Amino acid sequence: MSSSPDTHFIAIRHGETEWNRESRFQGHLNSVLNGEGLAQAQALGERLAGERFDLLVSSDLGRTLQTASAIALRTGHEIVVEPRLRERRMGIFQGLTPAEVQARYPEDYERFRSHDPDYVIPGGESMRQLYERSVACFTELAQRHAGLTLATVTHGGVLAVLYRHSTAMPLEVPRNFPLHNTGINRFRHRLGTWQLQSWGDIAHLGNALDDTE
Repeated sequence: MSSSPDTHFIAIRHGETEWNRESRFQGHLNSVLNGEGLAQAQALGERLAGERFDLLVSSDLGRTLQTASAIALRTGHEIVVEPRLRERRMGIFQGLTPAEVQARYPEDYERFRSHDPDYVIPGGESMRQLYERSVACFTELAQRHAGLTLATVTHGGVLAVLYRHSTAMPLEVPRNFPLHNTGINRFRHRLGTWQLQSWGDIAHLGNALDDTE
């Protein structure tokens, strides 16, 4: 009886941006990598130059493409752009800090903070919509490229829902795991199921730690 070979993922969050540093909701808007983020991306590229992988896939937002470009510069891979790997669309929150959202949209902010996975931010997405989009995209990539290893550059929200899916962690439960800029997270897709192999590897950053959203 034949079965599809395992597909391996090196799933990476983009480098730090100016809005990460300011704790602003980015969503589908963009803020370029700051100096720290550029250094993180360069260190990431050097790290991955020593690994074998078959495809380099990136969200189409600027901060991920900047990060993926630093990898491609060192590894020679072409960047495959995948818009479904975008961050959660944050609607009316985009570009604002939590304090600004709370002041302008207090009721929406309370709904957002309640961890209701079906709450849709006006003009944006719910956590469940992000979850369904992200898992469907990763699963399609796994099936299409069965047996290969893919490096995917994406966003904290996307990585968080793949973590939850792989570990059966409910969407309603507050996050209790870090989301490091340029953190390396490894997953395996085997016989239709997802397995988390390692999380939050930032050995390439030395002592630099970052856990901003």
